[in-house]
Amino acid sequence: MRILMAPDKFAGTLTAVEAAQAMAEGWSRTAPDAEVVTAPMADGGPGFVDVLHASVGGQILAVTVRGPIGVPVPATLLVAGETAYIESAQACGLALLPTEDDGRTPLPGVSSRASTYGVGELISAAIDAGATRVVVGLGGSGTNDGGAGLLAALGATSEPAGVLAGGPERLADVRSVNLDAARARLAGVELVAASDVDNPLLGLRGATNVFGEQKGIVGDEAKLAADAALTAFADVAGRDVANWKGAGAAGGLGYALLLLGGRREPGFTTVAQAVELPDLVAASDVIVTGEGKLDWQSMDGKVPVGVAELAGAAMRPCIVLAGVVEVGNRELRANGIEAAYSLVDVVGEEEAFARPAQSLAALAERVAKTWSRR
Repeated sequence: MRILMAPDKFAGTLTAVEAAQAMAEGWSRTAPDAEVVTAPMADGGPGFVDVLHASVGGQILAVTVRGPIGVPVPATLLVAGETAYIESAQACGLALLPTEDDGRTPLPGVSSRASTYGVGELISAAIDAGATRVVVGLGGSGTNDGGAGLLAALGATSEPAGVLAGGPERLADVRSVNLDAARARLAGVELVAASDVDNPLLGLRGATNVFGEQKGIVGDEAKLAADAALTAFADVAGRDVANWKGAGAAGGLGYALLLLGGRREPGFTTVAQAVELPDLVAASDVIVTGEGKLDWQSMDGKVPVGVAELAGAAMRPCIVLAGVVEVGNRELRANGIEAAYSLVDVVGEEEAFARPAQSLAALAERVAKTWSRR
């Protein structure tokens, strides 16, 4: 019997690679004769580079770039053949913002100064490394500047000078944007925005109103001001592109990439194709995926549903191991998931966070008793 482990990360506790290893270890305790194959997954957010490196190999390049609040941060990019893979969260991620005492909530107002400049530096480094195709994973961002900083790092200029790199609070003053130098920097380079988000840049479904609160943009007044700044930016940089699918991804990073001639594709699809997931699914008997919290957002292009769709096409059962399950059986079945199992329900919340790998292995060991041939 062949079991495929294809989980996403368990945010805050396990990377996708660690989760897949823990699941495989636990399953093998119950079914030592089973062939267990791991294929860690990602949708463009944190872990994107590590997941791809584990599957496709290539060379990891270490660089230092400008973080979201201007402090230099270490980052990596993966070069595999002529393609470079970049994880935008390494340069502008939510985890890089200063927080309240709880260690999770961004300080009030910090996102108004946060810039995506470092992501542009990563793209530039990829080009210098010889890449002719650059795939930028979008997700987990702590920024909301419409990718203006990225554009500045690649050579775009503005009037007044310098406003592109100053975070969204500076964009309200922008009068003109010239993208010629940035587009010239990318001449001959295929640019791909890998994201599970298809929101536009502006409005009720835009970057600010849908994702702003998690970045510290709280309250109607703050959201109106942030969206107005992005609107001012889009009015001079290109309003039509602001309405394209994915323009609102990662606080508008998608918008900047589209302005530069990039195209959007679902982040899950990018990774699935790179690791040849459809073939792995077809060659397996049971497909196991997972993530930290299986909720309504998971049903909208996230890894578990993406894996389940491939499993359904191959007529293979797909089950989910998650930290917490907040979706009912009816919705699970509607999305091709046979069953979902909660780590917290089995080992308790305290143990799940204190010993995540051991707890996930224990859950996999238990679930294997139902899904393995004996």
